[in-house]
Amino acid sequence: VSTQSTWGVYYPLLVFSAVINMKLNIAYPATGCQKVLDIDDDNKLRGFFDKRMGQEVEGQILGDEFKGYIFKISGGNDKEGFPMKQGVLTASRVRLLLAKGHSCFRPRRNGERKRKSVRGCIVGPHLSVLNLVVVKTGDAQIEGLTDTTKPRRLGPKRASKIRKLFNLSKEDDERKAVLLYRRKIEKAGKKPSYKCPNIQRLVTPERLQRKRQRVAIKRQRYEKTRKEAETFNELLATRAKEARAARNEKVAKRRSVSRKQSEKTATPAAASKQ
Repeated sequence: VSTQSTWGVYYPLLVFSAVINMKLNIAYPATGCQKVLDIDDDNKLRGFFDKRMGQEVEGQILGDEFKGYIFKISGGNDKEGFPMKQGVLTASRVRLLLAKGHSCFRPRRNGERKRKSVRGCIVGPHLSVLNLVVVKTGDAQIEGLTDTTKPRRLGPKRASKIRKLFNLSKEDDERKAVLLYRRKIEKAGKKPSYKCPNIQRLVTPERLQRKRQRVAIKRQRYEKTRKEAETFNELLATRAKEARAARNEKVAKRRSVSRKQSEKTATPAAASKQ
């Protein structure tokens, strides 16, 4: 005996009658914290079934402490460890031919494609871990998730992102802003040291000078190529002119020889007529 869900997927009634154990990995990006809940209550998990990745679910189905919270489903793994893939409209496991740019696949060689097993984007009872993201918080605080803040261990490295974080202009020095989130490294028996990230895409006077040098070298190559092309074209024109003059001289010489031969043959003929 089986029952049909709203997405047309048939689940055996035996699965629903058994105890379903699933872990919910809840993340709150505002504080950088995560919390894992081990749920074995079927009534709480039924609210996630037949939902797709990217859909939002009210947190009240997990209990009164989550009243007012809204979670977004970001992914999950089944009991064998296969991940959910967005866009695969099924709750079962399928084998897809994946290539570079596809999720759930990392190519090791250029142009590599591989057929891998992935779980569909529809939540079902075969999942062991379901990843959730807090979209909206409720009235009550959740211990270990919303009541504490975990600072970022690393800051941005790209110059444009540093300017965006500290609201800097292009005239400001990003190297001074990096000092605000430098890391302190302490070792036993040694003086503490500090480590800052290397700023990427930082525009400095040295970089501008190198850019001007590259442009100047490119311009010099262009001028050299243009002059060489002009010299070569002049040489071709000179050689073509010389060849044309030699050909005309040869033709004129051939004509003069033929003219002399025709005159010699014409003189005895005129004498015989007389």
